[in-house]
Amino acid sequence: MAVATRFGRVMLAQWALDPAVTYLNHGTVGAPPRRVLAAQQAIRDRIERQPSKFLLRELSSIAVGMPRSEPPLMRDAAAKVAAFLGARGEDLAFVDNASSGVNAVLRSFPLAAGDEIVITDHAYGGVALAAQYYARMSGATVRTVELPYPLSDPAHVVETIAAALGPRTRLLLVDHITSTSALVLPLAEIAAAAKRKGVAVLVDGAHAPGAIPVALDSLGVDWYSGNLHKWAWSPRSCGVLWAAPDRQAGLHPPVISWGLDQGLAAEFDWVGTRDPSPALAAPEGLAFMEELGVAAVQRYNHDLAWHAAQSLTARWGTALGVDERWIGTMATFPLPAALGTTSEEGERLRDRLLFEDAIEIQIHGWRGGLWVRVSAQIYNEPDEVEKLGRAIEARAAGHS
Repeated sequence: MAVATRFGRVMLAQWALDPAVTYLNHGTVGAPPRRVLAAQQAIRDRIERQPSKFLLRELSSIAVGMPRSEPPLMRDAAAKVAAFLGARGEDLAFVDNASSGVNAVLRSFPLAAGDEIVITDHAYGGVALAAQYYARMSGATVRTVELPYPLSDPAHVVETIAAALGPRTRLLLVDHITSTSALVLPLAEIAAAAKRKGVAVLVDGAHAPGAIPVALDSLGVDWYSGNLHKWAWSPRSCGVLWAAPDRQAGLHPPVISWGLDQGLAAEFDWVGTRDPSPALAAPEGLAFMEELGVAAVQRYNHDLAWHAAQSLTARWGTALGVDERWIGTMATFPLPAALGTTSEEGERLRDRLLFEDAIEIQIHGWRGGLWVRVSAQIYNEPDEVEKLGRAIEARAAGHS
């Protein structure tokens, strides 16, 4: 893989990451650039000069006692983020993370005994548990549809999900980019198929904003919850919840506060006293990416993730079950069988790679084996992929 001269290890100085560690795990909890951390600290400093004025008068639309010539700070930040995601600011609110947004929709969605939520077997574990919880509270059920794997034809995935939507299915909860398997699903086509059956669509977009182009207004979904603190370079924790205009009535945050029944912005922008600096600094991460070139950043990360998937499966003699169209900025593929099969073995291997080889990487048990998920960011280079390859080979040789 040819390395773009602007990207690679030279970019590591823009992050606060430990240069002694090969960090191939950006997708797990994110890593904001130094510039964004500085912007966040400046916001915190501004808050502390006059906390009550900032939080109670300037931050949100429910503030009182202050004449306004400009939008509240949360609305200004929401408008900038929404523009990046192809949406209107009034349809988007900040949440702590994608799981918080999913919980808000599940909590607000009216379910009755016998109703059904459909998820896939690639759903993030925490989100799947949330679906089970809210279904249990109302007497509804959760059906899990198994996606075909290996994957070839996107139409097959759409057909598989559509076939699982029955007469009692009220809600489809589906990923944009799956967490464990790191697959970019054909979301617009899945949503269209669900709508033809009268099923509402809630999207877990935890890994999509910043990683791939996202145009919320054109996806045809009802709700979309995504993280900014992963691939959009915001401070953590920072996510967004987008709702179609006709789906905003009755939508409430998990924490009810002073904005109750006053609309999306009023309800979500103020849920009590908390640190708003991650949301307010989010536009700085997007500005940095735009200066570097959003398409160039996404292309570099995609190419490096795809390079890792191809080169390491060939090196280890394992099978890559997807082609390039399924890959965004992460790639998940199997490890050599000698390394084990259980999640516990994966956790031990993950920790040994960090503490003995100075490699931070996601490893998990899935479908009867151990799988590695490589996250590619512009501070990574192909030789770091090779370092991982050598370390895994050494571990596998020690088990043979």
